Amino acid sequence: MEDFILRFCEINKSFFGVKVLKNVSIDIPRRHVVGLIGENGAGKSTLMNILGGVIPFDSGKMLLDGKNYAPQNPAQAVSAGIAFIHQELNLFTNLSVAENFFISDFPKLGKTPLIDRQRIRKRAQEFLDQVNLKISPDISVEKLSPGERQLVEVAKALSQDARIIIFDEPTTSLTARETERLFELIKRLKSEGKTIIYISHILRDVLQLADDIIVLRDGEVVKSGPKSEFDIQTMISSMVGRYLGALYPERVSKPTDEIALEVRHLSRAGIVHDINFSLHKGEILGIFGLMGSGRSELAQIIFGLDTYDKGEIIIEGNVSNHRTPIKSVQQNIAFVTENRREEGLLMTSTVAENMGLVALPRFSMSFASLLRQGSLAEAIRNMVSLLQIRVNDAFKNQAKGLSGGNQQKVVLGKWLMNDSSILIVDEPTRGVDVGAKYEIYSILNEMAAKGTAILFISSEIEELIGVCDRILVMGMGEILGNFHRAEFNREQILRTAFREGGS
Repeated sequence: MEDFILRFCEINKSFFGVKVLKNVSIDIPRRHVVGLIGENGAGKSTLMNILGGVIPFDSGKMLLDGKNYAPQNPAQAVSAGIAFIHQELNLFTNLSVAENFFISDFPKLGKTPLIDRQRIRKRAQEFLDQVNLKISPDISVEKLSPGERQLVEVAKALSQDARIIIFDEPTTSLTARETERLFELIKRLKSEGKTIIYISHILRDVLQLADDIIVLRDGEVVKSGPKSEFDIQTMISSMVGRYLGALYPERVSKPTDEIALEVRHLSRAGIVHDINFSLHKGEILGIFGLMGSGRSELAQIIFGLDTYDKGEIIIEGNVSNHRTPIKSVQQNIAFVTENRREEGLLMTSTVAENMGLVALPRFSMSFASLLRQGSLAEAIRNMVSLLQIRVNDAFKNQAKGLSGGNQQKVVLGKWLMNDSSILIVDEPTRGVDVGAKYEIYSILNEMAAKGTAILFISSEIEELIGVCDRILVMGMGEILGNFHRAEFNREQILRTAFREGGS
């Protein structure tokens, strides 16, 4: 008989009358890595929040080591040996690593109220050694890289004697080397008796790591079993409920000869150096580069968020210096940032308020500072329908309540409402499930077919190969290669990024 550390038995959960978990029954074997996959909104986070004591379930039961388990708060879950490592890491960046480890229970000097600094430093170092992280426990978290912060979270979980560790999209901000290091650690934790629940939209990572895979769709378990029963296509079909013959929609148009954006000899000290390229109307131009290559910084300079030292940015044939975001909006340039939660959306505002934000001047009466509210509302409803944004009421529901894929579509809709002719997208599908990715690719494809010029920045080579007409490769602030669609080759693009050959 298999040894299960955790069992979910017919768990149900509803929010405001909407059922988000429906009789979910899952068995988690001890000392296994269990991959939990599903589209955004499938119920993964709700189920894990129940496990972590963040929210209660409505009916059903959980068994931990064969005993009833129903935590009333996260502290009780931690005491039971449950650790949750979130996509947005729960660390106090202004505190030291050691202080983060003991933030809820600082050891004291004897019977005094004074903190035993030497003890927390020593204990923190012991757990940092366990994850092979060579940093001082006294260093401030804000000085650490995303990969180092991820390992600090794991070390913190070990300091709490966690038996079940949940990883939620752990590699979204990591370099390839940091990801490899994390995978090595997960395998070691498993060998040491820990049970891992691994949530990710990167399906090849789930296949590489998991012993078992569980698929949620619309709040129900639709498939589960050992990973030998799964391949990428099986995972996708189970998640979306239909067969996706291809991960990427076929390009339905070709770029025109007309140039929408041209960059000449653009430089900013220490950031980008002598950047030259052109972006044509109807073209999807990809930019690939390793972390620190300067790809996101280049986008910010073009949009006017950052300054540059020399060079020219030419919009529709006209030199456009002294860039600002307001000027870019006036020139019908859109920028979908990689950090949608902090920079792309007003999370506590409604979907409608977010979508109408940029386009407000287009719906203003020319003779007064009044809005044509009926026309604006109709345009928002049409855009919600066009983008298939899953929301009960766009005029009442806040953006923070949407899944990641739907949040990203709201950001796209905001700029589509402004009829943008040049669109810059930076990691537009990060943290988005495979079904929503396909929908986003289709939207960009249709925009390009209508003549929109799209600059597509991504750290995923496969994504760029599947979507783009051309790919520029950046490294150390320079353009190292220029690949046309007929020349796309994953290995050659990656070699170019590492300065081992270009085109």
